[in-house]
Formats: sequence, C-alpha cells, structure tokens
Amino acid sequence: MKKVFIDGSAGTTGLRIYERLRQRKDVSLIILPDDRRKDDRYRKEALFEADVAFLCLPDDAARQAVALASGSECAIIDTSTAHRTNDLWAYGFPELKGQREKIKNSSRIANPGCHASGFTALIAPLVSEGALSPDAKISCTSLTGYSGGGKKMIAQYEAEDRSALLSAPRLYGLTQTHKHLPEMKKLCGLENYPVFSPIVADFYSGMQTVIPLFAGDINGGIDAIKEIYTDYYKTGLVRFRENADENGFLSAGAFSGRDDMELSVFGNGERITLTARFDNLGKGASGAAIQNMNILLGEDEKTGLNVWEEEI
Repeated sequence: MKKVFIDGSAGTTGLRIYERLRQRKDVSLIILPDDRRKDDRYRKEALFEADVAFLCLPDDAARQAVALASGSECAIIDTSTAHRTNDLWAYGFPELKGQREKIKNSSRIANPGCHASGFTALIAPLVSEGALSPDAKISCTSLTGYSGGGKKMIAQYEAEDRSALLSAPRLYGLTQTHKHLPEMKKLCGLENYPVFSPIVADFYSGMQTVIPLFAGDINGGIDAIKEIYTDYYKTGLVRFRENADENGFLSAGAFSGRDDMELSVFGNGERITLTARFDNLGKGASGAAIQNMNILLGEDEKTGLNVWEEEI
C-alpha cells in the first residue's frame, strides 16, 4: 500500500483530493493534526515517509516543500504554478503526446492550471499536427465557477450579505498577465501569448474554455479539426464529441463533479468555435492530480475518479 501526503489539505484542491483518496483501499493517507500541518519539521517527516505527495500550496510554499523533500524518495505532484514551465518537471497533462511516459517515469510532476488545461487540450494538437501555425494570434475566453478562486472567493459568493455584483459574471485578468499564460504558450508551441479573458460566474464548479478561429487560419478547416481531435484523444480522460450542445446552448456547468473533459467544435466554413468543458476542481485540478498519481503508480488512470465510463 502506497503512502500519500497532501501538503495543504485544508485548501479547496487539497480537500477534493482527500475526498477522492480516503475511499480507496490501495493508498494510506498521512494526515498531520492541525497544530502540526504548518510546522516544517513535521511536514518534512511526512514528505520523507510518503511515496507520493500532493502540494496544494501557494507558489513559494510549494518551492519550500520541494526543498524540504530533497533527499527523499517521495514523488511530488505540485498543483501550484511554481513548476509548470520548468523543463525538469513533467507537465501533468497525460493526453498530450509524449507526456504520459514522462509522468510515469518522473518523480516531479507539475499539475496544469485549470484554464490552461482547456486551452492546451484544444490548441496543442492543432499546432503539433500542422493545422494551426505556431505564430497564430489567438484569443480565448474561459468561464469558471467560483470555487476556482479558493476558500476566500467561495465565502464571498456564499455569504448572505454578498455584493449584488457577484450575481453577474465577472471578467478578471484584466492586465493580460494571468498566471496560466506562460504554460498555455509553451505547452502549445505558440510564439505569441493568447489574448486571454477569464470570467468567474455565480455557480460553484464547472468550466468552459472557448476559442474562436477563422476557418482560413486552419489547414483543412473545421473538418480537419474534428479529424485531429478524434485521432489525438483516443486514450485518457479527454474526448471529442460532436453535437454536444443542449438545444443550441452549451452550459459551463455540465461537467461539475466530474474528472473528465469534453471537446467540441462548432461553426461553419468561415468561422469556428472550439470548446472544452470540464470541472475546474476535477480535470482542472484535483482530478488531474489523482490521474497523474495513478499513472505514476501503474494504476488504471481512471481509478478513484468520477467519469462516465460509457462516454470515455
């Protein structure tokens, strides 16, 4: 039985990982009492005892945890932004070509950002397969539930006396310096950062990443995109599905509570819309982290995750 430590288990991502893992018989959780979970001495002991550790921490604290684990045999899955563009770390999106083997053979795995997961799933295959030029100028809008903002934002949205402004969708990342941009550019092989517009709305969890394109920017047009997605996503927790809309609408909450992702393509011979739907806490965070752990341990990567078996 493998020993697992969640450093930062009180946060939103850490709690979701804990909820998934506590039901499993193949892992044993190392749990520090409240008065020890921020004490470096006990954290280091847990890291040296664990076979796998999830870091659910701010960037600086995640870097410190990696330093504490130096010399141990613990494999680390970091859910922060700290190591996502570090070439010494495997990027934890196994559906990208070559990444599953890197994850399997690595002791340092950087879990992707939530918005970045949808963007990368849609754009990386088009660039790598030659359908979209690396110098393409891309814009992206990504809608998320408020749980993506962590405990503080959850409390704001669920407060009885909350601001009326929270009842409508809110655009953020206004300076075009969102922390997911570096990994979006690098993992997709792009030469330019996308114009990225993240939006948080009044629903707990779920995510919808939307990328508009002109058909003339795609070698082969809309049909080529569909063929690439169908061929590219044959294994893992990402799949392409046609006619995925709900009577002309597409809900960002459709995958709330799930750990898989659905890609769709809409449009015509002139204009195209690419969409990725998933849960910001699932395939966008804790679900992806557990998927990476499963691969690392040689388990079926869907083990302990909420996916619709008949649809994957």
